[in-house]
Amino acid sequence: MSRIGKKPITIPEGVTVNVDGNHIVVKGPKGTLEKDLSPKVAVKVDGNKIEVSVANELDGNLHGLTRTLINNMVEGCEKEFTRTLQINGVGYRAQKQGNNLVMNLGYSHQVIMEAPNGITYDLPDANTIIVRGIDKELVGQTAAVIRSKRPPEVYKGKGIKYAEEHIRRKEGKTGKK
Repeated sequence: MSRIGKKPITIPEGVTVNVDGNHIVVKGPKGTLEKDLSPKVAVKVDGNKIEVSVANELDGNLHGLTRTLINNMVEGCEKEFTRTLQINGVGYRAQKQGNNLVMNLGYSHQVIMEAPNGITYDLPDANTIIVRGIDKELVGQTAAVIRSKRPPEVYKGKGIKYAEEHIRRKEGKTGKK
């Protein structure tokens, strides 16, 4: 039995959950999310609690995974998920043009990223990007794609990094002895 899977999920005020077989729909003040779940997992809504169970103990990994996915859907529909990125480097910056994110990252051209459905970009300054959305997986994936356009470099620290990420700096070459 999964320790995570056994915990019930509390449905907050203003969020509704509908389960139809192995299809779940979560509606909240921030939006609506839908997901098809594994048929090996049973989801039951009881008042303001959601219970996840499995018939076979061998499917314990699906038990905890399904409970976490549903919890992320409920949490995302109640309040948005965010991921903050920082741009370091001389001349490196980002700006917003409509739904697009336009970045100067030291290449001969600008890197333009279109926002996927359900994702918005906030730029408090030219070196900070905040990715917002109700789908935790999509927010993380979008932030990872942005970071992959210029990953942080270990000698000078130039590139795009997560705000909470620490870049281990390497020492450069030393002169001849």
